[in-house]
Order: sequence, then structure tokens, then C-alpha cells
Amino acid sequence: MEHLWAPWRKAYLDDPSPPRSTLFVEIARESRDRENLVLFRGRTSFGLLNRFPYNVGHSMVVPYRSVARLDELTEKELLESMEILRKLLAALEQVFAPHGFNVGLNLGAAAGAGIEGHLHWHLVPRWRDDANFMTTTAGTRVHPSDLETVYQLLRDSLHREDPAPLSVEAQPPCPEGSA
Repeated sequence: MEHLWAPWRKAYLDDPSPPRSTLFVEIARESRDRENLVLFRGRTSFGLLNRFPYNVGHSMVVPYRSVARLDELTEKELLESMEILRKLLAALEQVFAPHGFNVGLNLGAAAGAGIEGHLHWHLVPRWRDDANFMTTTAGTRVHPSDLETVYQLLRDSLHREDPAPLSVEAQPPCPEGSA
């Protein structure tokens, strides 16, 4: 059996912030977006940087409501979450030009959900050969930029493109038979 050591994740476990089950709820209620690394706010969901990233620009999209399952989201929440995910992906491409992305949800503790009761999408930029010898042999990730710089670059990109908030209501209805 192979083992993947991730000692940088220890800081996440030892973090004295609010309990993990309410972390996103607390961030959603607060207005300290820079401190909480919130990049973009919509009406039903928001996007933020992961404080303990797997790669530079590792972002998340989180609905304001705390739900554990996809079928608990309203259509508006699901649509806006996907719109924010798409905006974050475009900003990451513009700022960092990654070669690809990992996008996903971990639903339930058995699937690796760190905040089991509040689903959220992960968007992880990837580059060819980004898992170099440091990750492979030393269990250490090397990030070529700090969180504050990454935050500012992405926030500038997101708000330069379209400073208006997303409007789920403004979307035209899907024609019958095309969904």
C-alpha cells in the first residue's frame, strides 16, 4: 500500500478558528472578505481561495446555505454556483495559465469531505509536472506565490471582467426539450 503524506494539512486540523461544521457559514456572514480570502460574492453562493491549497490558486465555490447534498440545493443555488465556478476558472486561466484543472465535490466524510455538512466545489489549477520531487519525496508542496498576492491577482481579474454581481434571475428560461 502506498501512503501519501500531507504534513501541510496539519495546520488545518490544528486551526483554532470556529468548528469546521460552521466555517463557511461564519465566512458567509462576515464582511472581512480579504481576510477570509473571499474572491467573489453572488446572491446565493460565493467563491474563495483555499487557505491550505493543494496548488497555487486552489479555489472553492460555496453556497451560503449549509447543505450536505446536491439535491438539497435550489436550482438558483446550483446555477449560480456553476456560474461562479466558471468565472473563477476564467480568472485562473487569465492570471496563471494552468495546463488543466481538477474540479470536484467531496460529498460525505467517506469521500473526503472536510466540512461534511456544507458542500463546496474545489477548483485546483494543474500544470504539467506540478508534482515534482518535493511533493513526491519530501511530502512538501512548493507554492511560487503567497496567498495575498494570489488573492489580489484573482480578485482584480474577477472584478475587471464584470464588476456587476451575477444575476440568476436574468437568465432566459431553457427552451423545452433542450435541457
